[in-house]
Amino acid sequence: MSETHDAPDTQSGNERFVSRRDFLRMMIGLGVTVAGATALSRVPALSELLAQEMALETAAGTGDHGATHGNGSSPHRWGMVINLRKCIGCEYCVYACQAVNDVSDDMRWNVHLVDKTETGNIFHMTRPCLHCQDAPCVSVCPVGATYIRDDGIVIMDYDKCIGCRYCQVACPYGARSFNWHQRTEASGYQKDWGSAEIERRPRGVAEKCTFCVHRIDRGLSQGLIPGVDRAATPACVNICPVQARIFGDLNDPLSPVSRAIAEHPVFRLREDLGTEPKVYYIPPEGMAL
Repeated sequence: MSETHDAPDTQSGNERFVSRRDFLRMMIGLGVTVAGATALSRVPALSELLAQEMALETAAGTGDHGATHGNGSSPHRWGMVINLRKCIGCEYCVYACQAVNDVSDDMRWNVHLVDKTETGNIFHMTRPCLHCQDAPCVSVCPVGATYIRDDGIVIMDYDKCIGCRYCQVACPYGARSFNWHQRTEASGYQKDWGSAEIERRPRGVAEKCTFCVHRIDRGLSQGLIPGVDRAATPACVNICPVQARIFGDLNDPLSPVSRAIAEHPVFRLREDLGTEPKVYYIPPEGMAL
């Protein structure tokens, strides 16, 4: 069966006391949990954030801005930092991702979980695709439908995908979903969270987070800087009301993402596997590294 995260579970049994070791191991089958009212009360005006995103979508238009294989070595290596001390669990990043990428309502490219540290501090975490440098999903694909671009982004060629789901099974983070149906209905998130910027995937393929690669490629062609200029930055980063997500070029020591890694203690999920994810986490209060 495909990985789905459409049924929020608010039972207290889902709240566990975790150490860093436990946290790094609990990455498969994450549930979506609705954020609490206390956290939402601290969110700045959503209307302003949405207006900025809508302006970007109007300027860019819709359609397929998908990436292609790189020609030569890219000077960039894109990555993300997610600050678990800042994240309030509002799920704006989830909703914006669903809308902009036209993701089916019964799957998630970006997953949200509520948990507790071993000292009892509640924290929220989100998990996109981690865009591993040594990605198991790439090595198991028998037809080369999933591959790593020169800039480090793990991407799909939907025309090549044969639906074997080897990549979904191989991913140790549960970051891939399988498209079981040919959808005809509009996304339930697009009315309030933005319009689709990429083409809908066909039935029978695996899909996942792309770091909004269509924005990155288009932005670079216009001389914009991903992670700095909104039009070239992933939707989940732009929409975050507390700036818990940071994006940029890991090869640039002055980029926002490189500075965040240099200035804070960080960790990556399941570092013991040697997959070299390009998503880093700043730990929440009460989680010792």
